Amino acid sequence: MAETREKPAVRKVAMDLLARREHSALELQRKLASRGYAEDEIDVVLEGLQSDRLQSDERFAEVYSHSRVEAGMGPIRIRHELRERGVDDSLIESALAPLAGRWDELMAAQRVRRFGAAVPDDYAARMKQARFLQNRGFAADSVMRLFR
Repeated sequence: MAETREKPAVRKVAMDLLARREHSALELQRKLASRGYAEDEIDVVLEGLQSDRLQSDERFAEVYSHSRVEAGMGPIRIRHELRERGVDDSLIESALAPLAGRWDELMAAQRVRRFGAAVPDDYAARMKQARFLQNRGFAADSVMRLFR
């Protein structure tokens, strides 16, 4: 009898978390486990949320990648962050696919936003900007192409 009372409690906590923002299945699993819920209960609740389309790693990947692009992050960093959150590589690629032709444009916009429109002649200043862009998750070859 106590077991039937636990499952709605786990589901309610999971729904409360999802009401705040999208979560990957792994994020939800970790958060519920940290609250002391049993792994088998968590698995049952996650399956139910997924079948009810309340939790979707595909939707999470799309929302997360969009928010990270808006924050000025590049594809390498976004891929890494999504993998850390347990999102499958195929879902990551499908979420990033619409942006495939825009990465150079987004990278240039980040450089201008941070450092201004003028490209420096000084090697040290260019390298500082290149490190900034690479830390943001843009590919080294794309960054070097920007300064040529």
